[in-house]
Amino acid sequence: MRRDVFQAIADPTRRQIINLLAGQQLNLNAVADNFDISRPAVSKHIKILTECGLVIIKQQGRERYCRADLKKLEQVAKWTEQYRTFWTSKLDALENFLNEEPIETKPKNK
Repeated sequence: MRRDVFQAIADPTRRQIINLLAGQQLNLNAVADNFDISRPAVSKHIKILTECGLVIIKQQGRERYCRADLKKLEQVAKWTEQYRTFWTSKLDALENFLNEEPIETKPKNK
């Protein structure tokens, strides 16, 4: 099955794994210790992240270490950029409209 980055980040546990590995390299057991799910479930998430190219596993002796490879997230950044640009222009237009409208004041009741 072909997987992509969007599928990888769709799951909150996988996003947490990416965040965890973004700052450090950990062995599989150390990754699993950070979650309240079974080790096989964590391994399944790691497998998906590896298939998507977001996690690289390196064998060191008997241990397998995971590290994040965040270059693939550029695809997500490029995709979301079009929407950031769209909403920025819409909000700028709204600001301009609001600044041009005269402020109506309610007449004071005496």
